Amino acid sequence: MDDEETDLREQIFHNNVREQIIFLILFILLYLFSFMVIEKFSRQDHEDCADEDEVKVYRISLWLCTFALAVSLGSLLLLPVSIVSNEVLILYPNSYYVKWLNSSLIQGLWNHVFLFSNLSLFVFLPFAYLFSESSGFPGYRGLRGRVYETFIVLALLGVAMLGLAYVISAWSEGDRSSIDALLNLWTYLPFLYSCVSFVGVMMLLVFTPLGFVHLFGVVGGVLVKPQFLQDLDEVYYVCSVEEQTLKRRINTNVASGRSYISPEPMYPDKGDVSSSSLDSPKKEANYGTPLLQLQNGELQSGLKEHLKKITAKKKEVGGKRKTSPLQRNVVYPLAMLALLALTAITVLVVIQNTLELLIGVKALPLSTRFQQFTLGIASLSKLGWAGATLQTLLILYLYVASVTGLSAGVRALGVMPRARRTPLPRIIALCAVSLTHSTAQPLLAKILGITNFDLLGEFGRIEWLGNFKLVMFYNAVFAAIATLCLVSKFTASVRRELYNRFKWVADLFTIPEDSPSLDLSAINPRASADLTMTEKIDQDKLQ
Repeated sequence: MDDEETDLREQIFHNNVREQIIFLILFILLYLFSFMVIEKFSRQDHEDCADEDEVKVYRISLWLCTFALAVSLGSLLLLPVSIVSNEVLILYPNSYYVKWLNSSLIQGLWNHVFLFSNLSLFVFLPFAYLFSESSGFPGYRGLRGRVYETFIVLALLGVAMLGLAYVISAWSEGDRSSIDALLNLWTYLPFLYSCVSFVGVMMLLVFTPLGFVHLFGVVGGVLVKPQFLQDLDEVYYVCSVEEQTLKRRINTNVASGRSYISPEPMYPDKGDVSSSSLDSPKKEANYGTPLLQLQNGELQSGLKEHLKKITAKKKEVGGKRKTSPLQRNVVYPLAMLALLALTAITVLVVIQNTLELLIGVKALPLSTRFQQFTLGIASLSKLGWAGATLQTLLILYLYVASVTGLSAGVRALGVMPRARRTPLPRIIALCAVSLTHSTAQPLLAKILGITNFDLLGEFGRIEWLGNFKLVMFYNAVFAAIATLCLVSKFTASVRRELYNRFKWVADLFTIPEDSPSLDLSAINPRASADLTMTEKIDQDKLQ
């Protein structure tokens, strides 16, 4: 018996060590990838700063942002890794090479992501921002004063957040409004995280359907369209002619020193040269001014700037011309059909999930605390590994669509990160948005019924997941918005053409206000006399 207990303890110890090593290797890989991404976009002028403390503060804040971004990437992998691990264990139950895949490993992965997500949202990212903005207490040298100030401000902020969480929980649940509940700080972390996850899920409700639409434009811009949709030879010829014309105008302007364009554009009101604007804001009054109105050196700089754009466009079109006809005529239609099929399947799955919830066939996504999780017992789909593969593809497609929609919203707000020019506060804010967005992705897939895999750990114990009205409303609104976005995307050109046609017909029967009045006396003198008599009678009645 003692030998058996010793062997069991050794096995548990070795399994625990193996799991921790796997977690460490996975986190190191995600951290390195996140570090490369942040280094690409972060501003590099801090290296030239003479103050060493500022450089250290900047580096520490970037390390904390890198940690948060690595955690957000790990949260994106939760559902796909879990689904694939379950199907692999079903297909190869006795294989020696997959014995390290077990329920304890997957459960630990979910628990670690939940813990690090809370630390990143409520500790690391606020500390990075406060640390970068701190000036330090007087009387302390180096980083010690700034560290003390940051910890004190962060502690005050934490007390305020816990007090707000206590007030909200006491208002929603009266039996928890006691001193013991106030002192039990651990109970408020899941509550605060549920509030953040709710905000993230609401964000996905808006950005994911928009991402469905924007993905078609992104794929259309990356891939080369077929010949019947875009004549690349004609576009290349137009760019070449315009490039040669611009070079002639620049040479003429430089040689003669004149302040007008020669040769003069044939269509100065509609041509690209006359209507283009300067991108360099040297003078705010000239920003957006047509090139025909510029003088001297500004005219030359405007022509050169427009020449750069035309040359870049010509180079891009020339690269597309070199693509093979197979890639041009097959890859683009297949990519568009794949996007359309994935979007249609996603909408149909959401509609099916809504009907099943309404009838009562399917349970709410809220997990129970007494539910036993075991990996590799049964497949998640009736179609076996094929259905599980489809679920994984749909989850990844939701990820890509939501990121595309979120990037479109960030670009519209003007806070899009730029390579080597993104300041530290913007990096911290974008990391917080990315973490909120990514940690809500498993909740989105489970609420919409994309997968049957139960949310593990604290993810499945978020209380608002058990609200039937909220889950039903979310599914119905998501299906409606996605359908409207797709219909609007594919019928926009048709509606625009119909509007132009009906507008042209309506203009035929509309008399403009500044048109000359119709002289009835020239057409029918008797009608004019009757009209004059009627006006006199009306005037007599008024008197």
